[in-house]
Amino acid sequence: MPAIADITDNEQWTVRTTLQERYGREVEYQLADAEIRLRPSDRDLTQVPVIYWEVDGCHFVVFKSGDRRYRCQFYYRLYQQLGTGVAEYDDLTECVVSLLQAQADHEARERGDL
Repeated sequence: MPAIADITDNEQWTVRTTLQERYGREVEYQLADAEIRLRPSDRDLTQVPVIYWEVDGCHFVVFKSGDRRYRCQFYYRLYQQLGTGVAEYDDLTECVVSLLQAQADHEARERGDL
């Protein structure tokens, strides 16, 4: 299987501007790599690029799992990983917006607002 391409400048711009719209300020993010199973049946892990950021004690990760394929999750503690309920997105903006909305909904439920 060919390697997954790194996060592009355009993809970084998409994340940066979406976060700026959500928080009203620049949010620092990091580029990294992670190992994931691309398919549930895979025995081996595949190294993929990720974009990571943290806001108010919540950690966010967007995994690039292929060309125009993204997965996402957020967590407060490593054993408490949450997501959007969508296995994979083909649009990065939709992935990031859905991730931010899922986290905001989670926070509202925790406060008893929902």
